[in-house]
Amino acid sequence: MALDNRVVLVTGGARGMGREYVRGFLKAGAKVIATDLSWEPSGASNDDFRFADELRDNPNVLVDVMDFTIDSHVKRVYEAAMARFGTIDVIVNNAGMRQRDLYPPHGSVTTLETEVGDWVSMFDGQLFGTVRVIKQFTPPMLEKRRGSIMTVASGGFNASRPESKEMPYQAAKAALVTMTLYMAHELKGSNIAANVILPGHTATTGSDEQEAVRAAQRAKAAAAGATVWRPMRVTPDHVVPLALFLAEQDANGVTGQVINTTKWNEENGHGGADKWVYPADRDDSNVRRPGAPAATGR
Repeated sequence: MALDNRVVLVTGGARGMGREYVRGFLKAGAKVIATDLSWEPSGASNDDFRFADELRDNPNVLVDVMDFTIDSHVKRVYEAAMARFGTIDVIVNNAGMRQRDLYPPHGSVTTLETEVGDWVSMFDGQLFGTVRVIKQFTPPMLEKRRGSIMTVASGGFNASRPESKEMPYQAAKAALVTMTLYMAHELKGSNIAANVILPGHTATTGSDEQEAVRAAQRAKAAAAGATVWRPMRVTPDHVVPLALFLAEQDANGVTGQVINTTKWNEENGHGGADKWVYPADRDDSNVRRPGAPAATGR
C-alpha cells in the first residue's frame, strides 16, 4: 500500500470526519495516532457508538485522549506516539470547536450577538490548539526532511456565505488557512507540504439537530417571502480520498493549496457530490442540489 508504515496523527478522531480519516489511513496501511477530547459517544446524531471499541485490538493505532488547548496533553500524546511508533510523517489537523458548540444547537448568531470570550474560546479551540499540535509533532519531519501537514478549514472562511451567521468560527478558520499557507512557504526548504482541506457541508455530530432548528428558521424566512433552500449534506467519508493523496505529498509535490474536497473528488475520479450524499438528504425536495443556484436565507 502507498502509505505502508507512514505514521499519521489525526486529531478529533473519535467521530465525524476524524473517524473516517482514521479508518481510511488504517486501510491504506498507515499507523495512526487517533486523539480526541473524549471517546465516549455523545448520543447526538451520528455519534451513537464508541469508535474506540472498533480500534481496540489493532496494533497499528494508538488511541488517546488529548485536549489540544492544554500544553501538557499535547506533549504527553507526542511522547506516547514516539514511544509507540518512533516517528511522525503526517499531521491531520481535524479537531476544532464548532459554531454549534458555542451556540447550540443551531450555531447561527450575528457578530454583534457574540461575546469577546466566545472569540477567545473559539480561537483557542481552533487556531491556538492547532499551533500547539504542529509545533509539538513536526520535529521528526524536520529531522527527516519530509512530511505532510493538512489543516481542515471551512468553505465559508472567505465570507462566501455571510448569511450563515458563523462568527467567530469562520474567522478562526480563516486564520487557520492563512497560517497553513504561510507554513507551506516556511517549510518548503524542509520538504514538508502544508495544505488546506475544505470539506463539503458534512453530516457530522449534531448536524441533524442543527438542521432541524435551522429548518424552522428557514420556514420563517420563507413565510416572509424569501426563497429558501437547505444545502445538501455529504457523508463524512467524502474527505478520505483527498487526505490519502495529500499524505503522500511533500514540498516537491502539492503544497500551499486550499482544496475544495467535492470539486477535487469529481476531478480525480472519486465521484461528484451526488455520490457522497447523506442519506437523509437524498430525497428531500428542500435540499439544494450541487450546481443549483444559491438562494437567500439558507
